[in-house]
Amino acid sequence: MIPREHLASTLDVSPRTHALVGELVEVAARLAGERGFAEDGYRLVFNTNAAAGRTLFHLHLHLLGGRSCGWPPG
Repeated sequence: MIPREHLASTLDVSPRTHALVGELVEVAARLAGERGFAEDGYRLVFNTNAAAGRTLFHLHLHLLGGRSCGWPPG
């Protein structure tokens, strides 16, 4: 999920942007349900900065589901 409003990363989240981040999570949960893997489980990922594998410096949320996710991630 990629919001229209620009935030470079989670480091830029503030009280003013809490609703935006909450909406990203809500959309992810809805999509997981629509795609049929919400009940089995899914993972949500925000990558922050280069060491986390970040290549797009605009806040976005990855929804990973439909398969087993190992632990630890990465």
